Amino acid sequence: MNGFRKDFLWGGAVAACQIEGAYDADGRGLSTSDIHAYDVNMNRKKVKERGGTLEKIKKAVNDREGYYPKRFGIDFYHTYKEDLKLLKELGFKAFRTSISWSRIFPEGDEEMPNEKGLEFYDRLIDEIIKNGMEPVITMYHYDIPLALVTKYGGFASRKVVDFYVKYAKVLLERYKGRVKYWIACNQINYVPVVKFGSLGIYDDQTSPDKMEELVYQAVHNQFVGCALVKKAAMEIDPDAKIGTMISDEIYYPASCKPVDVVFTLKKNRMQYFFTDVQFRGEYPGYALRYFEENGIDLKMQSGDEEILRAYTMDYLAISYYYTKILDAEKNTMVPFDGLQNPYLESTPWEWRADPLGCYYCISEYWDRYQKPIMIAENGFGALDKVEEDGSIHDGYRISFLRRHIEQIKEAVKDGADVFAYLSWAPIDMVSSSSNEMSKRYGYIYVDQDDFGNGTKKRMKKDSFYWYQKVIRTNGDDLSE
Repeated sequence: MNGFRKDFLWGGAVAACQIEGAYDADGRGLSTSDIHAYDVNMNRKKVKERGGTLEKIKKAVNDREGYYPKRFGIDFYHTYKEDLKLLKELGFKAFRTSISWSRIFPEGDEEMPNEKGLEFYDRLIDEIIKNGMEPVITMYHYDIPLALVTKYGGFASRKVVDFYVKYAKVLLERYKGRVKYWIACNQINYVPVVKFGSLGIYDDQTSPDKMEELVYQAVHNQFVGCALVKKAAMEIDPDAKIGTMISDEIYYPASCKPVDVVFTLKKNRMQYFFTDVQFRGEYPGYALRYFEENGIDLKMQSGDEEILRAYTMDYLAISYYYTKILDAEKNTMVPFDGLQNPYLESTPWEWRADPLGCYYCISEYWDRYQKPIMIAENGFGALDKVEEDGSIHDGYRISFLRRHIEQIKEAVKDGADVFAYLSWAPIDMVSSSSNEMSKRYGYIYVDQDDFGNGTKKRMKKDSFYWYQKVIRTNGDDLSE
């Protein structure tokens, strides 16, 4: 194949917790995303992990002085029709968003779902389809209902697995025939960085020496939950596709010294662990050895192994932004303990772009699993400037995206079944990690500052017109 397939899904991706706002509208409950306050004094190169102790979490709920950007987003809850029209003008074939779990089950453990929340997503999904786009829906994206954290301890509890599967079944039944592509959970491997947002684990939930065990126990519970969602999808809507999503965290060795190469191999395998379980249906030997040598005792219920084996995922969704390197003498097996590559340029947030790494990533995952691949996130966060005439010249973003799409095309030429490219994010919104509006990814500028002030006016950047051309030519014309 010399280019992208004719039915390739060009589009973009967002998350409910970063874009919707309306955190207290129509019965929605608080989620883990709603207690991330904006810190004007933060160090962009060392953004702190989200979450905190249980006391800190409860304090944030009652805080009336701090500003919590994700509670307000860019008000997509009320502007989605106008925003989707802009994406239609861009030529989008697909639009990825998530459903706010706490809009459907405000506390997470209710007997019946919140009908007002479901009605909002009725309207949103219908509008996506009306505008000619395939809806790609993430079931939860760093926004577990907060009560499931404070009352049960998040996914460390098997009760939360039951609540999650119940929630997923409501979605599958409600949107049968309207949503084909589902992502069970966002970036399942991105722990412990988002152990709070993704797993619902708070800092003092256990002792420091037991935290790694608790995290992997919660991950196991998520694996079981995702497999049960796949089982439910097969029963409720056989046409639905259930994908798993990872953040690419494959490392390069810092040198060709054998010790660096082998150390990198071992650490990379603990990233493949997540997809090995979800595609191969069992725990790999290297992971079992790691758990044994590190005193990690996972509690599996009767039938878990059979469930994982029987209900593997349909496709792989990947978020790709950067790469890092590993030195066996300087780094450890702790996830995300890596070094910056001196051969790559940095951004203000120390994310070092590596287009060739995108080709490497896709190739590794395709060769390993032979499963269809969706690029579910890829983008360039930057400090954009609005000129006096209202124009926004973001050639740096165009260059970043062009070079990555070129490498995706190279992987396709090798035979990789990449069926979608959903860049992050088509419209400016609150940053997941730093809670800023200043860190902008969009083709569409939103006039809003880090404290939510501004006209909220939407403005097209230069990249809007460039990506419009890329989609129109199905990736044949990438010229800047």
